[in-house]
Amino acid sequence: MLEKLKKNRFLFEELVKRDFKKKYKRTVLGMLWSLLAPLLNVLILMLVFVNIFGRTQEHFIIYIFCGTLVMSFYTEATQGCMRALMANAPIFTKINVPKYLFLLSKTFQAFINFALTLVIFIIFCIGDKIHFGIHMFSLIYPILFLLVFCFGVGMVLSALFVFFRDVEYLYSIFLTLLNYVSAIFYPVTILPENLRHIFYINPVYVYIFYFRCVVIDGYMPSLAIHILAAAYAAIFLLAGCLLYKKCNHEFLYYV
Repeated sequence: MLEKLKKNRFLFEELVKRDFKKKYKRTVLGMLWSLLAPLLNVLILMLVFVNIFGRTQEHFIIYIFCGTLVMSFYTEATQGCMRALMANAPIFTKINVPKYLFLLSKTFQAFINFALTLVIFIIFCIGDKIHFGIHMFSLIYPILFLLVFCFGVGMVLSALFVFFRDVEYLYSIFLTLLNYVSAIFYPVTILPENLRHIFYINPVYVYIFYFRCVVIDGYMPSLAIHILAAAYAAIFLLAGCLLYKKCNHEFLYYV
């Protein structure tokens, strides 16, 4: 995969540029929407839930921001990947290029927006007097595996979407559910202690939890969380690669 990516580097760069320009075409604010959208979501959630959970959760704004930051990246990357094959069918049906390049460009575009939002996140952390130390560099770990995880999920979704268009509607409902079960705006402490481990079944929550441990609590999470973060990324990447290998030629008959 890496060799093919190097060989098709120019195409990959052009796809990222094209998608980035297309997304903000005919918008007044342009790239600023990448910063405003998650910021407005944080402010809305803060206004609604600050009186309910803000008194029991320290650094409540940053707590919400961690969840929104990860969830926004996951949502944008996976939804973009899901439609990538169908949107680029006129290209790969005429030219023999690796189909995963279209998904990788969508994931990378979402990552650029994530990086831009991360700058605003850091500013909020400074305003909320979050301690910055060398432990902050450990955030590279969850970001890296979150990137791989989103790409893997995107591969699975894009393959399914080619054969079953209903996937788009089902996934939008799933994302709504995922927002509620990822503890974005409420602390998991509201549940009994013996039930809190259920959240770790949710991969997105694992990455959110890692962010909160490092940023808010100031320490790296346990070895089990590190293993979970890597395992979820590896499992979905493997599932996506196997699915693409099996259905690669069949895509041409359904797009």
